[in-house]
Amino acid sequence: MQVTLLPAGLSGNEFETVKKNALKARELSYSPYSKFRVGCCIMTGSRSYILGANVENASYGAGICAERTAIVKAVTSGYMKDWICLAISGDSLESCISPCGICRQAIREFASLQLPVVMFNGDGSKYIVKTLQELLPLSFGPEDLQEGSDSQ
Repeated sequence: MQVTLLPAGLSGNEFETVKKNALKARELSYSPYSKFRVGCCIMTGSRSYILGANVENASYGAGICAERTAIVKAVTSGYMKDWICLAISGDSLESCISPCGICRQAIREFASLQLPVVMFNGDGSKYIVKTLQELLPLSFGPEDLQEGSDSQ
């Protein structure tokens, strides 16, 4: 696919690398129950690429989404606030996958509201780009708790 509109802060090569890594991460999914594979790639300010895949469990509540897997890896690797882009991919060739509500809130904890979130279809030929703020309007974040503690 010829990329004409890139997310803010990404070169064409970086966009292709983010896409490739989101698709690659999906291949690492452990999803024997739902068969719903998801991959995620976070690109950091130092141009590190952190991958995550969804991991299911027979005790369904113990599963974790691809985005939160990547977030945990990024944070525990020291990449807490310098994210340039987050991209996800699922298996559907027809539609682009979107982060669930819990993942949107988890992203909000560590990312700027202007973070581009790129949502790919299964082969990367289609994508949608939205900012985190567009995906999670009127959001609640860490600064809201700081404001509350100041007033007491």
